[in-house]
Amino acid sequence: MPKAIIDIQVKPEALRRLEAMPGMRVECVGPSNDTRELPAEIIRDADVLVCLMPPRNHAEMSALKFIQVSSAGYAQLYGLDLVRRGVRACNARGVYDTTIAEWSVAMMVNLGRDLRGMIRNQERGHWERAPRFAREIRGSVVGIWGYGGIGREIARLAKALGLTVHVLTRRGIGSRDNAYRVPGTGDPDGELPDRLFTAGQEQEFLRDLDFLILSMPHTPANTGIVGERELRVMKPTAFLLNPARGPLIHEASLLRALEEKWIAGAALDTHFHYPMPPEHPLWQMPNVIMTPHISGSDMGPHFLDRMWEIVLHNAEGILAGKPLWNELTAEELGGGKP
Repeated sequence: MPKAIIDIQVKPEALRRLEAMPGMRVECVGPSNDTRELPAEIIRDADVLVCLMPPRNHAEMSALKFIQVSSAGYAQLYGLDLVRRGVRACNARGVYDTTIAEWSVAMMVNLGRDLRGMIRNQERGHWERAPRFAREIRGSVVGIWGYGGIGREIARLAKALGLTVHVLTRRGIGSRDNAYRVPGTGDPDGELPDRLFTAGQEQEFLRDLDFLILSMPHTPANTGIVGERELRVMKPTAFLLNPARGPLIHEASLLRALEEKWIAGAALDTHFHYPMPPEHPLWQMPNVIMTPHISGSDMGPHFLDRMWEIVLHNAEGILAGKPLWNELTAEELGGGKP
């Protein structure tokens, strides 16, 4: 009889459905958004763990067979030795696709038309009708680095707005099977990009972009993947958007690129420090939009519905021996290394 530990916010109706599954025992211990220890007597015989952050004493979960995390990123699973332990894992890929894609569109419009500049003028009571305030993003080239669920939904919205979409991935684009997505969203068959680049073509990919959007998980292998060389290759009129993870960008290189106008500006939702200290220079840069990691959030109005849809589907899959949504590969669980 499998036992599931639930350490995320509960949706009562969905919890009742989980508890009604044949042979399923359920114990709720959360939710917690941080790493902590859980009582050994509760977790020792648990087969399933649904959480954001695994407990510090996860090694005591000797019966564990499956982890479901409530984030699209899964760096919190590195170092848990899940592959050797025979523990399967899934993430929340697809839950945040629409919100992060909409943030990306909003930031492209705001950066393209210098909305920050107009707001500064408003606050000073200054009337200025500058050409930069009248620009449009239609016809621009947006480059999406990484083409998972978030990247595919960004591509769908960008194409609807008349942008040309370039995509850079490690191995090309295929169809997405056994992955959760909100109906009607994304690019499940990988048909939308106007041009595809693969590993080794980074410089060519970056050279012609008006907007670069990072859409990949952070792994040890891609820390600082956007550094001085990449930023210098971009056009001085181009903008960088990062709704993915702060460490994907080399911090000192970004500061210099913005100060010296290698690029036109940036929109940053994920950061180098949490919280960002008030004295950090990014706060005051006129060509930067900073948001507090809310492009995709568990505070969103649809988070619970979507997250619990994944939990229920995967619980049924575990019980019935059927394919799961968003299952992470051994390479992914190893931090991007085979």
